[in-house]
Amino acid sequence: MGAGGVTVKEEEQVEAAEPVTNRSESASAARPRHLARLRAPHRPKLWFELLLIAVSYGVYSLIRNAAPESIDAAQRHARWIWDIQGHLSLDFELAVNHAVAGITWLIVPMNYYYATLHFVVTIGVLIWLFRYHPGRYGATRLVLFATTGVALLGYYFFPLAPPRLMAGMDFIDTAAVHRTWGSLSNQGTAMADVSNQYAAMPSMHIGWSLWCGITVAVLARPLWLRILGALYPALTLLVIVATANHFWLDAVGGAICLAFGYLVARLWFGRWCYRLPRQVPEPELAPSAARPS
Repeated sequence: MGAGGVTVKEEEQVEAAEPVTNRSESASAARPRHLARLRAPHRPKLWFELLLIAVSYGVYSLIRNAAPESIDAAQRHARWIWDIQGHLSLDFELAVNHAVAGITWLIVPMNYYYATLHFVVTIGVLIWLFRYHPGRYGATRLVLFATTGVALLGYYFFPLAPPRLMAGMDFIDTAAVHRTWGSLSNQGTAMADVSNQYAAMPSMHIGWSLWCGITVAVLARPLWLRILGALYPALTLLVIVATANHFWLDAVGGAICLAFGYLVARLWFGRWCYRLPRQVPEPELAPSAARPS
């Protein structure tokens, strides 16, 4: 019998229970710290980013191209979009397409713009962020990834024929007419055969170009570069309409997806991605590694 009427056995049980409680409290305290570390800006690793981008784009392409290609539904949706724009008196795509399609020196560069800059400029902005804004890179990259991820829902549940493929309309498929390299319009090519041409809503040409344009306009220092950033999505909108690859409402869908991407990054990091610190401090050495031998 111990002091105060507590047996020795009971004392041992209390002592044995205390480390378990302490371990539980330590684990509970460690979880928020671990989560905080995940949410804190950190220096990106090149090999990881290359692997992540390659895998993510592969998954995105696989899911996008695996979305149901219901041509009847895609045509119905295209007619529905066209009618809505007509009721708004904003069905200007056909007029723009016909006005530009006959100007060879203008439409051919637009075709190549549509086929290539979508990737080139986006990759270029990612590299620029990685090199000069490492503290903002992770959050800004998350915006792009979340934007692209939510767009897959549109491709899967809302197949949409682009204007150039609309039945009963006389849109000019400018890439097919001029045999533009890398175009989805060139039937029988490897790219056209593996790509879902009825995944037009939302437009990631607009989603990605807006992401690039906003990022450059906010973070770049030279005025001329900021102006180019602001003009890039506007020029992309002109291109996707003139080449009959998208309705302007597809562009609205891309902008909505981008807004979702910014919201995801804001909730995860607790701040807008562009307000995070530009640089990330070097990781501190562990005490054992910091002591000279």
